[in-house]
Amino acid sequence: MPAVTRAFRTFAAVGAVVFLLALPGVAHADDDLGSGTQGEDKGANLNDDGTLSVSAGGVRFDHSKNGKGGKVGALTSSTSWSPPPCWYAPKYSPEELQAYLEPIWEAGSTGHEWDNEQRKKYTNPDDPEKDFNKHKSGKGYWWGSYVDKSFPPGWDSCTRDYFWVDQGDPPPADVENAVTPEVLAELAYSEIRVPGTEVTLAPAQATKVNLPTWSWLDGAEFQPVSVTASVPEIGIYATATAEPVALKIQPGTPDAETYPASGVCEIDNGRIGEPYAKGKANRTPPCGVKYLRSSGDGTFPLQATVTWEVRWTGSGGAGERLPDGEFGATQDVVVQEIQSVNR
Repeated sequence: MPAVTRAFRTFAAVGAVVFLLALPGVAHADDDLGSGTQGEDKGANLNDDGTLSVSAGGVRFDHSKNGKGGKVGALTSSTSWSPPPCWYAPKYSPEELQAYLEPIWEAGSTGHEWDNEQRKKYTNPDDPEKDFNKHKSGKGYWWGSYVDKSFPPGWDSCTRDYFWVDQGDPPPADVENAVTPEVLAELAYSEIRVPGTEVTLAPAQATKVNLPTWSWLDGAEFQPVSVTASVPEIGIYATATAEPVALKIQPGTPDAETYPASGVCEIDNGRIGEPYAKGKANRTPPCGVKYLRSSGDGTFPLQATVTWEVRWTGSGGAGERLPDGEFGATQDVVVQEIQSVNR
């Protein structure tokens, strides 16, 4: 029976299926419902090097080199690609799966027919020592599905029942999104957080019509960030690293010109844009905007979006590009008319 149906019947035994599934953070589908090898669905561990890692969905995430601060945000892929909404990873030892499933069968809430089918799959009447693969204890794991708790489209697509993988063997090739270094890299991508993109403008308080306005980002904040995802039980890992490569300026009105004309400021020597300084008034800013009319009593919503190039490396020497990510923000810009004095 599909994993989602199994979980549904389990909840039905306590008469609260709809209510529980509606609550945020409640285990659903084939998430960890017991006390399996992976422990609870999420927990923090202090590594030997002093960095903090978080276990979630059968995967351990090291965020020590991730973006930090109150304005950080997640990347949005610049293509139609998106990280896996659900995946499969080691979940239970033989003894733990037995401890989880047998009480469900004994409760009878999932139906006699289904219980018998499950017993046939996981038990061996002729050799009880092989029940739940207990003769392979320490030599592999029962894998199960996990779900991105933000419930993106497709979160309920991992419906395969528990399956066994011997230690050292790859997961079955026909199981989509079973954790591999590449899948871990995609999951790490979804954990990346990058700095907010409010640009510094000069003039700062209010700019003037037809006056070039310089814009730039704090180079100290816009450095590469990375997240490492791993499954120590099977010895695989991947690190996804995001590096800023360009800033796109959208003035918030068609009555404006950007520098450069494309509105895309490429990174140069690790810096996006150039800070304004005294003596540059007659120069054209390498990154900026010129408004052709005033904002009146209001403001123009300037949109600043940074493009981040994402690459990954992983166990076994694997690694390649992932789709670029974007993160942007809007800030209000006051544009005033230049006041002239008639004498």
